[in-house]
Amino acid sequence: MANTKPTCMFLDRLSIDCGDMDFSAIEAATEFSSFDRSAANEIVARAQLAQILITNKVKLGREQFAKLPELKLVCVIATGTNNIDFTAAAEYGIEVCNVKDYAAASVSQHVFWFMLTLAGNFLPYQKDIKQGLWQKQDQFCLLSHPIQALQGKTLGLVGYGHIARAVERIALAFDMQVLLAESLSPEHRGSSPDRLPLDEVLRQSDFISLHCPLTEQSKNLIAEREFALMKNSACIINTARGGIIHEADLLQALKYGQIAGAGLDCLMQEPPAADDRLITANLPQLIITPHNAWGSLQARQKLVDGTAKNIENFLQTHSLA
Repeated sequence: MANTKPTCMFLDRLSIDCGDMDFSAIEAATEFSSFDRSAANEIVARAQLAQILITNKVKLGREQFAKLPELKLVCVIATGTNNIDFTAAAEYGIEVCNVKDYAAASVSQHVFWFMLTLAGNFLPYQKDIKQGLWQKQDQFCLLSHPIQALQGKTLGLVGYGHIARAVERIALAFDMQVLLAESLSPEHRGSSPDRLPLDEVLRQSDFISLHCPLTEQSKNLIAEREFALMKNSACIINTARGGIIHEADLLQALKYGQIAGAGLDCLMQEPPAADDRLITANLPQLIITPHNAWGSLQARQKLVDGTAKNIENFLQTHSLA
């Protein structure tokens, strides 16, 4: 019997797979193949026969769609879809889907790793131990850096989607107070009475955690003016997108003690340049991780399984054989 499975190709598998992902659900539903990476000039030749394309960050638009007559479905194996030209896809009759709410547990855990690391001055204490300062003490403990308890502190959330809600649940378990900033969208601003203006959240919060998408409204949302509103004991955390925080202004705020610390899982340029000003600043109160808050084994497998489900749902209503 002839194979009737639709052809499916993953253009940038290495972006999510460290050799530990199970693609069996996609393989059962399609004739599946993949490339670790795909440059813009390689897409059309590689995907000529593909009916389904999976992409994480590879950009797909009119130029590609016009040359891929077999293509019927684009699966973005992520939540963000800014790498897809939706207008062009619609013109060519190509459906686009993504995966939502796969990384809330992973990212919220990372947010609190930042918070606990900063509140406990974990990195400076590790440095002290390596330098032998504890070993030289004439008492049992070393209290060379201030330690803050999260209990009773105020956490301000900017954005209130799946991840922010997961962060809120953990914060309440720590007996923290949670403040919600009002929506950045003009049409929704002021519509929720339980939300506060961003400026007020910045003034009151001990920790600020960003969970909004990068849009025209959120670009450079936190800059010199906003840092001046914050407590000088406050810390800011960004696990959303680089560009929401003005990086030069953040560096100045940290250097001159306008705020106490920052935890960043994303930068404006990714991957960053070797001489990136934040990375090379070598500030103990600045923690940077390589945009991997989302990347737990469980979250990545949930992402693959969600993509498989999207393909299955599509095939239930479309015949591609």
